[in-house]
Amino acid sequence: MESLNPATGEVVGTYDDDDGSSVDEKLQRATETYDEWRHTPIEERQRLIGKAGDVLRDNKEEYGELMTKEMGKPLDAAISEVEKCAWVCDYYAEHAAEFLQDEHIGTEAEVESYVSYEPLGPVLAVMPWNFPFWQVFRFIGPNITAGNVGLLKHASNVPGCAMAIQEVLEEAGFPEGVFTTLLVGSDTVESIIEDERLEAVTLTGSEGAGRAVAETAGKNLKKTVLELGGSDPFVVLPDADVEDAATTGAQARCINNGQSCIAAKRFVVHEDVYDEFLETFTEEMESLTIGDPMDEDTDIGPQAREDLMEDLHEQVEVSVDAGATVELGGEPLDRDGPYYPPTVLTDIPEGSPAADEELFGPVASVFKVSSTEEAVRRANDTTYGLGASVWTQDKRQAKEVASEIESGMVFVNELVKSDPRLPFGGVKDSGYGRELSKHGIHEFVNKKTMWLSDVSHSEGGVE
Repeated sequence: MESLNPATGEVVGTYDDDDGSSVDEKLQRATETYDEWRHTPIEERQRLIGKAGDVLRDNKEEYGELMTKEMGKPLDAAISEVEKCAWVCDYYAEHAAEFLQDEHIGTEAEVESYVSYEPLGPVLAVMPWNFPFWQVFRFIGPNITAGNVGLLKHASNVPGCAMAIQEVLEEAGFPEGVFTTLLVGSDTVESIIEDERLEAVTLTGSEGAGRAVAETAGKNLKKTVLELGGSDPFVVLPDADVEDAATTGAQARCINNGQSCIAAKRFVVHEDVYDEFLETFTEEMESLTIGDPMDEDTDIGPQAREDLMEDLHEQVEVSVDAGATVELGGEPLDRDGPYYPPTVLTDIPEGSPAADEELFGPVASVFKVSSTEEAVRRANDTTYGLGASVWTQDKRQAKEVASEIESGMVFVNELVKSDPRLPFGGVKDSGYGRELSKHGIHEFVNKKTMWLSDVSHSEGGVE
């Protein structure tokens, strides 16, 4: 397995794939390790995840450079990603025991009844390349600390990151087998999910990959959590702070080179402020610096792969051919590497890719609406339902609009972001289940009902 630097085309590293025998050995080791790990006191599991946070902070520049070299995000953003991973480790080091404590429920006299949260076993995490550390650590933080063991099938263009993450946990002192990287292709995922030693699977990725994983897991009656794509609306109402909305909107569209499931993608703007917003937003997009992701002045680096840029440009071309207007950008840059400029499209016709599909790169679709009701309809006019951003200075209106938007998350006067303290996930074609917070740690546990009768008062019963 080979990783290539998208900015230079140079080989970052070459790694030996895991063959069938190696995968079997790692699955077996994970299964055997689980029998010990699940009985490790929660205080020790918390200590170790906290230590992993320390390892991340101590090596943040090294891991940041590795991310930048393998998938092209600006170095400052990559280092910040490592710091965020340390934060999620700290969070569960502090709160895991609280989230997993028995939940006592009053039922009858002389009975102790409660819910016990117990781990499930080996869990497979199928993870993407766009946030190669963060996506994995938001799985590791809650689920490993809950007493499960993890197996990672990472994207094939970031094998160095996959191995580095395993090394972080080893350096932190986790027992061998608690977390294992599998260097395998996507064609092996189905057989791993079908393996009786695996208990559950989570995937962050495309809708198509999510459907395939869910189908295989469903046939084998295994729990899944899916975090899939998004086409997040960014709704600007008449009383919004337009300058703040436009400035934040450009950041929300182009963060991580525009390659984020929760990036703002469809800008739904009320006609009263449309012209002002479009002018300011376009200026902000144009001001972003494109260049070498290792350069501290760079805002946008290359797309992660040449084929991904080509797919993005085809979506733009089809939309323009259908009638969309290019206000900014719209063509790959004439330079080495898959660089695509910040692009703004308006007059977008129904049925075109810019209206209906997820554009996974720095391309913004801007729509004009004549009322708040139309803004909500436009925001919901998508098969996706991950996040949404609403801009208004009226708190009552903000809550009303937010409650009508069909998504797993709504942020008012802020871009959509993940936070260890809050549940993260979507509805509709954006998947199901939640990551992070108390809600995330409860996804891959057995919520076991416990009923303890006083023997002297027990009379038996039927279902």
